Parts: sequence; C-alpha cells; structure tokens
Amino acid sequence: MGRKTKNKRKNDQIEEVTRMALVIIALSVFLLTKSLTIAGVVTVISVVLMIIVVLYRRSVEKQKIKASGIGEIDRMKGSQFEKYLSVLFQNLGYQAKVTKINGDYGADLVLKKDSKVIVVQAKRYSKNVGIKAVQEVHSSQNYYKAQEAWVVTNSEYTVAPKKLAQTNNVRLIDRVQLVGLMLKVNRKKDTASRVS
Repeated sequence: MGRKTKNKRKNDQIEEVTRMALVIIALSVFLLTKSLTIAGVVTVISVVLMIIVVLYRRSVEKQKIKASGIGEIDRMKGSQFEKYLSVLFQNLGYQAKVTKINGDYGADLVLKKDSKVIVVQAKRYSKNVGIKAVQEVHSSQNYYKAQEAWVVTNSEYTVAPKKLAQTNNVRLIDRVQLVGLMLKVNRKKDTASRVS
C-alpha cells in the first residue's frame, strides 16, 4: 500500500503540473495569435506529446524494475534477503558478513569498507517499515563498534522511522534506492561479461 500511495502522490503531482503547463501553453498561444483555433491545435499537439513522454517514462521505469530483479526480492524470506544483501554489498566493494540469526544485537549484516564499519538491519517487507528497525540498528552500533547504521528494505518507511533515522544518523535505503543499487551491480556484471 505504501508504494502505491507514494507513486500515486507522485503521479498526481505530475498530472497537476501537466495540466498547469497545458493551460499556460494554451493561454500563451492565444495571447500571441488571438486565435482560438491555433491555440486549440497547439494544445492538442502538446497533450499528445505529453502523453508520449508519460508513456515513455512508464516504460523505462518498468524496464528498470524488471532489470533490477526486485520482483525476486519481493518473494524471498527474510534470511534469504539478508544473504542477498551480503552478496549485493560485496559486489559494491564492501566486505559483508551476515550475523547470527539469534543474538544479532539488532544488526543483520556488518559491512566494512575503508576501515569503516557499518551495521545493517534488513527488512524484506510487503508493508511499510516501522520505527523498530531504526531502533534496533541504532542500538547495535555500539556493540559492533560501527561508525554507521543503515536500514535496507524492498519497501518504504513510515514517517516515524524517517524522523528517528534523521535524528540518529541512520541511513534509510528504500525500494527505489535498492533498485538503483541492484541496477548498478547488474550493469557492472553486464560490462564485465562483455569485456571477457
């Protein structure tokens, strides 16, 4: 529901801006030409062009999502997601270790890069992630002597974890950012396979 709500809000904003742009274009053409016919034709052409742009953007977004493999993530169990993230971050240049299932002290992964330690709470959810994930990963920071704490999800976050993360310097990686990381790794693999 959270993803749909966020996407709906974004689409509503785009539609609002599009409507305003069309009104401005129509008025501008009418004021310049004093012709309703010309203003109407230009408006129709503008609408067609904007529809083409919107359809193209949707197509590109669908291709990105498909290429990322996020659909597979959505079907994983939590422990599989943790292992997947370990491999993902290794491909991004981190040393990654999945913690014990029991007694992990609030961190599912421990990453190391350039002498920096990062604790990660992994949340493979079909709903929005709440405040508990931020609390857990933040509390694990001292135990693992980590300089940073992250929460990574295939979903979105509610308002409360966003506020708490901001005040506690916890990085939140949501679905969109995760897809970006996945695409980055996929591009590296594609490039490497073409070179070899």
